[in-house]
Amino acid sequence: MATPAANMRIDADRLWDALMEMAQIGPGVAGGNNRQTLTDADAEGRALFQRWCEEAGMSMGVDAMGTMFATRPGNDPDALPVYVGSHLDTQPTGGKYDGVLGVLGALEVVRTLNDLGVQTRHPIVVTNWTNEEGTRFAPAMLASGVFAGVHDLDWAYARVDTSGARLKDELERIGWKGDEPVGARKMHAFLELHIEQGPILEAEGKDVGIVTHGQGLRWIECTVTGKGQHTGSTPMYMRRNAGRGLARVTELVHEIAIKHQPDAVGAIGHADFHPNSRNIIAEKVVFTVDFRSHRLEVLQAMEAEFNARAPGLCADIGVKFAAQVVGAFDPPAFDKALLARLRGAADRLGYSHMDIVSGAGHDACWINRVAPAAMVFCPCVDGLSHNEAEEISKAWAQAGTDVLLHAVLETAEIVG
Repeated sequence: MATPAANMRIDADRLWDALMEMAQIGPGVAGGNNRQTLTDADAEGRALFQRWCEEAGMSMGVDAMGTMFATRPGNDPDALPVYVGSHLDTQPTGGKYDGVLGVLGALEVVRTLNDLGVQTRHPIVVTNWTNEEGTRFAPAMLASGVFAGVHDLDWAYARVDTSGARLKDELERIGWKGDEPVGARKMHAFLELHIEQGPILEAEGKDVGIVTHGQGLRWIECTVTGKGQHTGSTPMYMRRNAGRGLARVTELVHEIAIKHQPDAVGAIGHADFHPNSRNIIAEKVVFTVDFRSHRLEVLQAMEAEFNARAPGLCADIGVKFAAQVVGAFDPPAFDKALLARLRGAADRLGYSHMDIVSGAGHDACWINRVAPAAMVFCPCVDGLSHNEAEEISKAWAQAGTDVLLHAVLETAEIVG
């Protein structure tokens, strides 16, 4: 198998210009983007991406979840395609690079191959997955989840946003519900470039991160039930305060995660108080525990300890505890051969790199179930993401996309 020459690089200025042009669609209020999935802004971004793909000589396919597949033909009609991409949808207060770098970096790979007249045996398919963020239609990574058989298509179609709009209806409204059956495509491999969304690469002074694992997670929705009483007239010893139960469980979550360092994280980021009045002791609190680890045995141990100890902590203060798992997936380990190609590419190109675990979920985590998959990370300033102040440098974008280019070429096999 031919190895790409070390002087083969992408056009960093062209990639950066594409990132900045896409960022003009669905602008945020503070310099970032609000291009939530299946909105008019998403439709506009999709149309621009399609135009760029067609100008690069690719043909566009769209599946029934609206995922876009732009194909650059290979020389072997029987060779399975190498898929490359990420997502164009953003958070309501999203940055310009989360997901977008992976899609437009993949497009830049194809543009570079066109410039150099390079042909590959396997086709290359640049991919924009629908609803990766999950901010409008939960859960996240929805289209890739349907593709990988994790979610049922009709179940996904029935997801609704806060206004009651259904995902299927919004797909049809913006004109991006395709005819292809979801998951019918077969992949030789899938590669995804993404910003780290964390501070490690910048702190370590590394140009790129080679993502060996994704984190598994357990989202445990908990309900603590006490008694709603007047905050001023109820003696302290007679209170059954659901809020106090939340406090005890919050400390438990932190204790369990600390016990499993450095391979675990845990927190409570969501809580609803009932009746949520200043002068009524909380009658009920509903909240969600988020445990994550890239080691399955650690994830299982944290969940087991939590389930064993939380009910007793609440019972000790006279409140009731109930819990159910509302989100779960086991940690994916990415393909070792693809990881070796990414490391080799970084070495060949002179980019510093380190192995890293993804703290966030990505489409590659689901696609890893149906095809060999791997990811490469680009640093981001202060690790900031899901924020309009999200920032990367042109040099970081180039490094990640150069490494992606070489790994794609090795996987798709240069002809001649």
